[in-house]
Amino acid sequence: MDRGGRPVLKPEPVPGTAPDSGGGLAAGTRGFSFGGKTLLSGVNPEGAAERVAETVEITNRTLYLCPSPLYGYGLGRLLARLAETADSAVLCVEAEPELFALSLKSFGAALKTGDGLLLTDRVDAGELCALVRRKWGSRAFAAVRTVRLNGGWQLHRELYDALARTLQREVALDWGNAITLTKLGRRYVRNAFRNLALIPRARSLDDAAGALSFGDKPVLVLGAGPSLDGTLDAFSAGFGRAPFCPETRPFRVVCVDTCLPALKARGIRPDLAVVLESQHWNLEDFVGLSGWEVPAAMDVSALPRSGGVLAGGLFLFFTPWTRLRVFERLRAGGLLPRAVPPLGSVGLSAVAAALRLTRGAVVAAGLDFSFGPDLFHARSSPGHAAALRRQNRFTGLFNAGAFFDGTVSAAVSKTGGRVFSNHALKKYRDLFEREFAAVSGNVPGGRLFDVADGGLPLGLKTLSSAQAVELLSGGGSAGDTARGETAASGSPPPVEKLKAFALDEQNRLSSLRDMLAGKTKGDRETLETLIDECDYLWAHFPDYAAAGRRPSGAELEAGTPKAVSFLKRLRVEIDPFLALLARL
Repeated sequence: MDRGGRPVLKPEPVPGTAPDSGGGLAAGTRGFSFGGKTLLSGVNPEGAAERVAETVEITNRTLYLCPSPLYGYGLGRLLARLAETADSAVLCVEAEPELFALSLKSFGAALKTGDGLLLTDRVDAGELCALVRRKWGSRAFAAVRTVRLNGGWQLHRELYDALARTLQREVALDWGNAITLTKLGRRYVRNAFRNLALIPRARSLDDAAGALSFGDKPVLVLGAGPSLDGTLDAFSAGFGRAPFCPETRPFRVVCVDTCLPALKARGIRPDLAVVLESQHWNLEDFVGLSGWEVPAAMDVSALPRSGGVLAGGLFLFFTPWTRLRVFERLRAGGLLPRAVPPLGSVGLSAVAAALRLTRGAVVAAGLDFSFGPDLFHARSSPGHAAALRRQNRFTGLFNAGAFFDGTVSAAVSKTGGRVFSNHALKKYRDLFEREFAAVSGNVPGGRLFDVADGGLPLGLKTLSSAQAVELLSGGGSAGDTARGETAASGSPPPVEKLKAFALDEQNRLSSLRDMLAGKTKGDRETLETLIDECDYLWAHFPDYAAAGRRPSGAELEAGTPKAVSFLKRLRVEIDPFLALLARL
């Protein structure tokens, strides 16, 4: 028995088998059984594996997952075929400790040392994905395929299938991030540099520093989905005037910025609005709200103008959309606000912020990730108001184009009704469930709940409107600082730090520009150092986005067409950033 009480399965060789000196089986040997299952054929198991490897479809940039490789039969032939492609590799995963030890002993030197193969016993999905990234980097593969060279996969069929799905999902996520970074990466960095000017008058979204905290009070997090209207109607009936008065209600309200017009129309003033969008259409969320005393929590990569509309105080947070060395310099200089995981959706970011700001329960509402035939957001939200403005004798509220773009499908809501969603919204819903499963009310000690008024199921414990009212009525301890009050430890960093950072960054960019323009000379090592330190200049390039790679030193020195193209594009990016830094 092992430590968990599970019977330890011992290999049961079929008569005539014995490892040879090269790490496989001796000529003419047979397979073996394991735990009552025949894992290797009793008739020429090596030849059978070779035939499987020969029939595998070989494509570029593909990760071939080989579950339970055992003696490694067929891997040599598979790797030989992969040598004819670009950037494909083999990942061997073994869930059984005894069989993993067998593979370690049996694999020859060529299999153990080659860059195109990795053998591991990591079966935790997160650890396995991290291991693959460390071995081959991000965006190394475009697809994942499973190759079963023997019967070992039968021992843990569901586990290996789940790992394959996770790896494929991570590959898709890497490429999705790359596309987003290519389109918006430059804007993210420029917005962040502009928003650095807000740091002297803003606070970090950090309850530990005392800048903003809701204590033990429960928090209601509001999205702008169609179900929001029914939820607010039910809460108004259950609480009376309480939702309209921040000073008297026993809970706090955190909303996404798109909710603000809908709440304003109902006379509800939230305690915090979360702002994430980096593009200019975000300003539609703030039309008519100038001077409204609502605190705003804004990402440093958000549109700078969005941080100057509301008058309730500004709190900054930071979502690391990719890995950049400038983040390390900002952190070292005390200029980087509190980090929030990069979740891609303002609704998810609002929930993450609420969980950090309170020790009490958090109830989500209006986070639908779905829509109806004629209603995509709550009433009075910018999208709903625009639809009403467009309505005439020829154009109704029904948006036919949204239903015939090939991505929309019907789904069942939390209430059992029929709603519609698309690939992007479902992706965020799945991410919500994975990110917040550990704090869901479904698990012991969980404190995150959902109101069952509509939208896709979020994997949370759902509450009726009456149950949500009862939970939110519990109140919490006093002494929270929800109106922008700050403690001494939450004081903003001095302006001198900001100016020192700007000057240091200008010097770094100027040195790189002069080297690229030929005004100053430097060795290749200095050039590479400057390029890496200024990685925000090129992190959004389509051929390098979300991959953390750039032309190698050898390519730069040889002046290959790829390297020359990279350096020319790099030179174009420098002057706009110098202009931004000059304003700090």
